[in-house]
Formats: sequence, structure tokens, C-alpha cells
Amino acid sequence: MLQSISNWLSFVKFSHTIFALPFALAAMAVAARETRGWPGWRLFALILAAMVCARTCAMAFNRIVDRKFDALNPRTATRHLPAGTLSLASALAVCAVSALALVAVSYFINPLCFALSPVAILVVCFYSLTKRFTDFTHVFLGIALALAPVGAWLAVRGTAITPVEGLQASTLALAVVFWLIGFDIIYALQDFEFDRQAKLGSLVVRWGPKNALAAAFLAHLVMILLLALFGVLCRFRLPYWVGMGLITICLFAEHLLARRRRLEWINVAFFRMNALVSMIFVIVTITEVVFPFFRPRKG
Repeated sequence: MLQSISNWLSFVKFSHTIFALPFALAAMAVAARETRGWPGWRLFALILAAMVCARTCAMAFNRIVDRKFDALNPRTATRHLPAGTLSLASALAVCAVSALALVAVSYFINPLCFALSPVAILVVCFYSLTKRFTDFTHVFLGIALALAPVGAWLAVRGTAITPVEGLQASTLALAVVFWLIGFDIIYALQDFEFDRQAKLGSLVVRWGPKNALAAAFLAHLVMILLLALFGVLCRFRLPYWVGMGLITICLFAEHLLARRRRLEWINVAFFRMNALVSMIFVIVTITEVVFPFFRPRKG
């Protein structure tokens, strides 16, 4: 049983949930600022469930539609579907069940989230098809991941969201988009030769590794500026700006590692550095919200 569970968690890359989940939790905390960042156990559990369902659906769909390319790529040939360790039928079932579960969970959150849940499913799954017709596939992945903080914010506030909150949520979502563009370009370096031969789109194929890395660096600079704007809009204080400094250091280190262009260094830059970025962000954001002496004075 443990082996089977481990197999399924590996299939949907459950460990990569650490990228999107912290941003969703940070958005949840800011949206619930009036109650010190805590929306209650019920809503917290529903937000977690929605996140897991959405990501499971998206990753299962990605593995299903890319299975033929994965079989041809030496780096991905050992994945579950091309290797035959999981059946296509079971993968389709996981994808369908997780999509239906997301809709069901959204129903218990609020009417707005329920109405938008089919749109969310389309967006998170559509990314997997984009490499077939555009080199800007990284942008679509960024939009898909940016739904996490927006969805968490809407889960807490629903239709009661104010224009100021809308601006805050939009700024955070844009920051996530540019963050994803940057580190997905770095991740795509691994498949540069294969993608070029298979005529699959990415900015690495379009511009070459050197120029694509420059674009990734620029995307992360924009992300830093957007996170700074988010801090200003939320009137955050010292902990947040200390966190911003640490995030900036992590992103610079990521690019230093990525420029080595060796597989092991790319994996470190992709997973460890970006996991650290998301964890730092959620910690300092929740600290700002939870502890009163860091909160802005009224008036």
C-alpha cells in the first residue's frame, strides 16, 4: 500500500505543491487580515483540498497528453506512463476524479468559487497543450499557478472583495506569473535539444539558452518589483522587507546555479531555491498579518 501511495504521489509530483501552496496560504492570510489571518478550520481545509485537487488534475492531464513525448525523451522515459508502471486508464480516472472533486469542494466554499471552478480546470489543464503551438508556454504555466493565490483570496472574501483587495490580489498574481516564467525557463534548459528536435515550443528553443536565461533573469527582476509593490499596498513592515531581501538573494543564487547548465545544478536551482522563495514569502507574510505589532496603525 505504501509503495502504491508513493507511486501515485510521484506521478503527480506532489512534492512540487510547495511552489503554489505557500502563495495560496499567504493570500488566504492577507484576505483574512481582520481575523489575524485565520479563516477558520473549515475554510482552511477546503482551500487545501481545492489546491490539491486542482494540482492533481493539472499534473495528471500533463502526464497523459505528454506521454508520447515523454517516451521519446531520455530524461522523461522512465516516467510512469511511458514506463508502464501506471496504466493510462488509471491516469485518466485520477484526472477526472480530481477535476470533479475540485468542483465539489468549490461548492462548499462559496458560490463565486463554485461558478469559477470549471474555468480554473480549463486554465490549469490548457497549459500542457501550449508547447505544441507557442514558444511562450511559460506564460501559460505562470497564469495557471497564479490562480492559487487568487482562488484563496476569493475563497475568503467571495464577492465582498474590495477594489483595494482586488489590486493586492492582482499584484500578487502577477508576481507569481513572472516568478514562474523565470524558473520554468531555467527548467526548460534540460530539454533544449529534445524540444528543438521534436518541434516543441519554449523560449529556450526560440531564443537559445543564453538569451532565454537573460529573459528569465529579467522576469525575476519584475517579480521582485511586484512583490515590493504588494508589500507597499498591504502596508507591511520590517519582517516582509527582510524576507524580500532573502528572496532576492535566493533568486540571484538560482541564476548563478542555472548558468552552469549542468543537470544537477539546474535541479537544485529549480526545486530547492524556488521552494525556499515560496516558504520565505509565506512565513514573512503570515508574520505581518498575525502579530499585531507589525500591523499598520489605523488612520
